[in-house]
Amino acid sequence: MPHALKSGAAWLASAPPETAEEFLAELSEGTLLALPYLFEFWALPHQLPPEGDWRSWVILGGRGAGKTRAGAEWVRAQVEGALPLDKGRARRVALVGETLDQVREVMIFGDSGILACSPPDRRPEWQATRRRLVWPNGAVAQAFSAHDPDSLRGPQFDAAWVDELAKWKRAEEAWDMLQFALRLGAQPQQVVTTTPRNVGVLKTLLQVGSTVTTHAPTEANRAFLAESFLAEMAARYGGTHQGRQELDGELLEDVEGALWTLEMLDDVRVDAAPELDRVVVAVDPAVSGHAKSDDCGIVVAGAVTQGPPQDWRAVVLEDASVSAASPTAWAQAALDAAARWGAERVVAEVNQGGEMVETVLRSIDPMVSYRGVRAGRRKGARAEPAAALYEQGRVGHLGGLAALEDQMCRMTAHGYRGSGSPDRADALVWALHELMIEPAATYMRPRIRGLGG
Repeated sequence: MPHALKSGAAWLASAPPETAEEFLAELSEGTLLALPYLFEFWALPHQLPPEGDWRSWVILGGRGAGKTRAGAEWVRAQVEGALPLDKGRARRVALVGETLDQVREVMIFGDSGILACSPPDRRPEWQATRRRLVWPNGAVAQAFSAHDPDSLRGPQFDAAWVDELAKWKRAEEAWDMLQFALRLGAQPQQVVTTTPRNVGVLKTLLQVGSTVTTHAPTEANRAFLAESFLAEMAARYGGTHQGRQELDGELLEDVEGALWTLEMLDDVRVDAAPELDRVVVAVDPAVSGHAKSDDCGIVVAGAVTQGPPQDWRAVVLEDASVSAASPTAWAQAALDAAARWGAERVVAEVNQGGEMVETVLRSIDPMVSYRGVRAGRRKGARAEPAAALYEQGRVGHLGGLAALEDQMCRMTAHGYRGSGSPDRADALVWALHELMIEPAATYMRPRIRGLGG
């Protein structure tokens, strides 16, 4: 193989056009035909298996970082021999995804799946009725769903590719069944391709001494991703808890003592809001408007308040917070949000701004229904009743709340464990106090007095 071929695609991509043309012209016809399938030439560093005697290779990456391609190419490297009919290192492979549909559509038939990566003379045949791939050399890969761990009882393998382990609903059970089945050959191995999440099965796997890892953010694979996608993701999720997990591929663990957790917030997402009885906009204002100012937290929430308080339900509709905005700018943003959602009231904390908050709002809309609220307790104590509503399953979230949720997951009973001020989370707390907590207390007060009498 020419020396330049070992240098990789980065060299070819950065070389002057005439140099690249000269290099390609020196290759034989067979080498040119094989070049698209020589993954070691094209691969990014995180897509190549580490050296050493490992059992599990975990590829942690952001969305679109090239994890699927790395998994598919690793399977190829295990089952293929030097020639199309030669045996490879592995003969029996397990392909395990969250569902059978995902195994088939992503791992096998996907744009970066096994079939797309295989050269014509080594391409396996998909036998749908038996849910398996069969290579020309006799190697077989079987498809399994993590929803059915018992399907892994009985079969045995010398290699496995596990996709999106951190998303599996029955992860512990399915993973254990796979480990019992991975028992053939001199050194059975498995590759795990996943966007990280704070789940026990992944954290335990990463701590095992026979596990190796590679990691890459979405940005590492930008040559194969739409620029508009990258720009939108950076603008929407950059610097947030969700962005660090889904784009940077970081394994983020919950802050000790946090009032909200990632798992809790994953469980409250709703596709649409019900018909709401009340909608409010809550504001945690930034008094100054220079570049180093805290954000102005602006959160829109609504509630269904039919029946007794225990039946009330709230939905967080929008995080309309603004950065480095002047008082006039954040006031306008709050009033615009109220207009979008038909809010009946704007609620704003006045500890710092005092009467100025109302003055600025009324300078734009003199008729705005406004209520100023004053914080008399520390942030964590004030947030605890709001967090209790989530624990009771009484608050839902629409999409697009990543930055707000990032702050919520850093709020503890003893205060905020993030940098800066939790402006968005503070605004959320004020919204829930206005919609649910204070009205419930007012509703119950006469009844308590009646019981006492």
